[in-house]
Amino acid sequence: MKITLNPHAKDDATRNALVAEGGFGKYYTDHMVKCEWNEKDGWAEPELVPYGPITLDPATAVFHYGQEIFEGMKAYRQPDGSVELFRPRENAKRFANSARRLALPEMPVELFMETVETLLKQDSGWVPNKVGEALYIRPFMFATEIGLGVRPSNKATYLLIATPAGAYFDPSKAVSVWISTEYVRAAQGGTGEAKCGGNYAASLVAQKAAAKEGCDQVVWIDAKERKWIEEMGGMNLYFVKGKGAAATVITPKLTGTLLPGITRDSILSVAVDLGYKVEEVMLSIDDWREGVTSGEITEIFACGTAAVVSPIGQAKSAMGTWVTGDGQPGPITMQIRNHLLGIQHGTLEDKHNWMSAIK
Repeated sequence: MKITLNPHAKDDATRNALVAEGGFGKYYTDHMVKCEWNEKDGWAEPELVPYGPITLDPATAVFHYGQEIFEGMKAYRQPDGSVELFRPRENAKRFANSARRLALPEMPVELFMETVETLLKQDSGWVPNKVGEALYIRPFMFATEIGLGVRPSNKATYLLIATPAGAYFDPSKAVSVWISTEYVRAAQGGTGEAKCGGNYAASLVAQKAAAKEGCDQVVWIDAKERKWIEEMGGMNLYFVKGKGAAATVITPKLTGTLLPGITRDSILSVAVDLGYKVEEVMLSIDDWREGVTSGEITEIFACGTAAVVSPIGQAKSAMGTWVTGDGQPGPITMQIRNHLLGIQHGTLEDKHNWMSAIK
């Protein structure tokens, strides 16, 4: 890889102060990785360069036809001071799957890993030391052919940036959600399984509607029957039925319209490790409301790379409002969160070999 170091890289004291400030997406590391692709020659050699603005022609394809994908992953500080990635090859595979769906070039897993590891080696000082905080890594790719015309672009640019990340939501507080019956996130045959900007752009009007209702987030239902629970914002959902050791941890099954979350997949394994039953099911709005009313559903949480695990206390919809339990984060939710963070930060056994040391 070509390497050009940033002559204006932050000194240790400045960088450490920015990292300690916390937040999400406020500050960015000193470097980024860039890699170009064209239809004739394929992938060029990637470059590590100083973080900074990019210049694009106004007729660049991504501005007009939305050919764009991204990933989200994290690097965690370990007890010995080293840094490890959480399931990075799964992100590489999902990035390739998203690219295929958006008619963009698939980046080989090894090339993807090289870009991530090179950036992390250079900017490892930006990884926070606190448990629950991490370096959030954002790979993305967009169409860069210049010219108007609806067709797959014959050029693309891959960029990789990173930002120190504190808690996305306060884990000690349960969020409230608005179940949207007006808008749809994804439909069969659409881009629901891909991680592309268009999915998120289309969600923003529903997010505004949720905020008007006094809610923190929006929950999506299916496009066809308009009753099956799918996701919360850009996060996967989990429901806990029962209490204690006899509880069952449930998540909506993947139908082709949900994003196959890496945190979602990890929680299925963590819940089993902790002794709970797990199920991937179709869960309706009625199931949710009736389960909460009867007390059968005792806890609800969302999960994703940015927030890890976010408790849900209250749901609002056109059919009314219902509160799960006492409206506070539940014990199983927090047990799962803490267990997953323990693996990520190296304080609990990584029996699934999810953590990846930087070579």
